[in-house]
Amino acid sequence: MKILLNNIGVFRQAEYEPGELTVICGENNTGKTYATYSLYGFYDFWKNGYTITVAEEDISKLMESGTVTIPLKTNLDTVNQEVTRACVQYSKFLSKIFAAQEKYFQNSSFLLTLQEHEITIPDTYSRNWRTPKSEMLQISKESHKNEISVSLILDKDELDSLSMRANITKAIGESLKEIIFGNTFPYTFIASAERTGAVIFKDDLNIEQNALFKAAAKSSDVDVNGIISSVYSSKYALPVKRNLDFIREVESTSKGESFLAKKHPDLLDDFADMIGGEYKVGRDGLYYVPKSGRVKLTMGESSSSVRSLMDIGFYLHHLAEKGDMLMIDEPELNLHPANQRRFARLVARLIHYGIKVFITTHSDYFVKELNTLIMLYHKREASFATQLMTRYKYKKEELISHDRIKVYISDKDKILLDGNTKRTTIQTLVAADIDPFYGIEARSFDKTIQEMNHIQESIILGRKN
Repeated sequence: MKILLNNIGVFRQAEYEPGELTVICGENNTGKTYATYSLYGFYDFWKNGYTITVAEEDISKLMESGTVTIPLKTNLDTVNQEVTRACVQYSKFLSKIFAAQEKYFQNSSFLLTLQEHEITIPDTYSRNWRTPKSEMLQISKESHKNEISVSLILDKDELDSLSMRANITKAIGESLKEIIFGNTFPYTFIASAERTGAVIFKDDLNIEQNALFKAAAKSSDVDVNGIISSVYSSKYALPVKRNLDFIREVESTSKGESFLAKKHPDLLDDFADMIGGEYKVGRDGLYYVPKSGRVKLTMGESSSSVRSLMDIGFYLHHLAEKGDMLMIDEPELNLHPANQRRFARLVARLIHYGIKVFITTHSDYFVKELNTLIMLYHKREASFATQLMTRYKYKKEELISHDRIKVYISDKDKILLDGNTKRTTIQTLVAADIDPFYGIEARSFDKTIQEMNHIQESIILGRKN
């Protein structure tokens, strides 16, 4: 999968390929968040805003005869044409994704291109679609067939309305999307950099929303959905809005159980050890309970590190499934260096268990710990590596091969822009070298650290340079 950003934020042009673990580093205000939010926004748009078009003749045949067979168009060129159509539509909404003025995104575009191995079609598929009152249609795919069968379940007298035809068309399009792309575009959970503050105001957000519903209920001509949309959609970038939605619904989320909770509870135990306690949901709200168990603290009473990891903790406990993508903007927020290292090890385990992770970071500790995991992986058979793992309590599933990681530095670089013969220096994403024996070359950190070391050495030795 390749992502191409054109005129998005500080990027005139930037290209990157997400890996099982994707890390974007760079100084402040160099576009890391633009790269993250634009990809998250596309995944969200694909899931909630885009439907594959279904041929009118197929719909007409279905309405007349009650059944229709539709071939699955799964060759790479056709699939990428469909994705490109989605990207063109999505690019028109970029200003809304970032909650910014339209004029800043007039010439912006987002393009995603798939590779052959990323298209995997399930052998079988079956789904019944319903209206609020009754079943509407059945869609199925038989083993080893590259087509779907669609059967109407509605009575003939229910087929006359234009809205019903539109519902049927959308349902078929959604099923085609699930079959062809269900294993390609993952469910994505994002923890934005604003998460630490947002969790404090959870109750205020609920009070504000309830007040809006009450005010709307007093008037018959007020659009409740319009009010909620105007308050919560236009003010915040989409990832922040999704964080707010998640925080408001955390009580209902806590009723679920992730595959990690079922199959890898030791990871959740290590997460609890890292935060020094557990998150609990009671009748009177959300609390943090330290290991001692003698007190329970509201989010406002809890430390900033506890607040910054709350939504990640709930995702891991109650939502996570294999194939997901977890996006984290600055995982090091409010974390001591020791916990930044522990978090890197936890991320490597998530990769091992089948969850992709996408991270932006300023943390040298996080990147250096990844280097340790890479280096240990490639020396794991050596006796000294085994001794180090035992001494520092590294688990085998924390070690990670360098080829599972993609690292990009947001920096200025000379590249060939479309139609140009000369290289132009622009802000872009530069792929970092990742060596199996030495790890990641994160030059955005190295330069700063080398300068600090040079200054301190000069002070100690009493020299100017």
